[in-house]
Amino acid sequence: MAGQLGGVTQNYGMLSDRTRMRMVERLRQAGVRDERVLAALYEVPRHLFVDQALATRAYDDVSLPIGHGQTISQPLTVARMTELLFSGRPPGKVLEIGTGCGYQTAILVRMGAQVFSIERIAALLDKARQNLRQAKLVQARLVHGDGHFGLPEAAPFDGIIMTAAAKTLPEALTAQLAEGGRLIMPLGDEEQHLWLVEKTAQGIQKNRLDPVKFVPLLPGRN
Repeated sequence: MAGQLGGVTQNYGMLSDRTRMRMVERLRQAGVRDERVLAALYEVPRHLFVDQALATRAYDDVSLPIGHGQTISQPLTVARMTELLFSGRPPGKVLEIGTGCGYQTAILVRMGAQVFSIERIAALLDKARQNLRQAKLVQARLVHGDGHFGLPEAAPFDGIIMTAAAKTLPEALTAQLAEGGRLIMPLGDEEQHLWLVEKTAQGIQKNRLDPVKFVPLLPGRN
């Protein structure tokens, strides 16, 4: 008989404390230092956000397909972006561009952020809602829309996190940052880097960080 943990069927043994702790230790060894972030990645059941056929790989440090040409980012990328967004500050109000399967959304909620998340693919948004309900992390407001435009009716945001790569920095997003707010996002086409954008009293400051590989940020919605 399959085991149970937190009311979730344990078919593969990937729910054990040891399996999750190994993932956290790998993240720590890779340089993630914020214990709040490490705790959130330990506590959020990543296997609930991937297809059952891939569940045995849920806690490996790899990105995995989630359908519709999209992927769930590898845990290190999720941890790194979350750490950059929240470093030295409380989570506050956050806009996520690209809900996907809802895993990054769940991490933000678990961190205590007030989360608004936009997804252009309706079928993925429906799946994210199901995943978040199953994980008992339903506090985020999910919106079907085009991430290029952000969510002006809910602005300003203390943080914006984008999980798809834009070719240029969308001006609508920097306009929706609160003063002191941060935007973390991948930029580029063939060659992509993570960028940290901060809105200060003196203007917008941009810093190029790690090389990354994300699916492209596409316009419109479907």
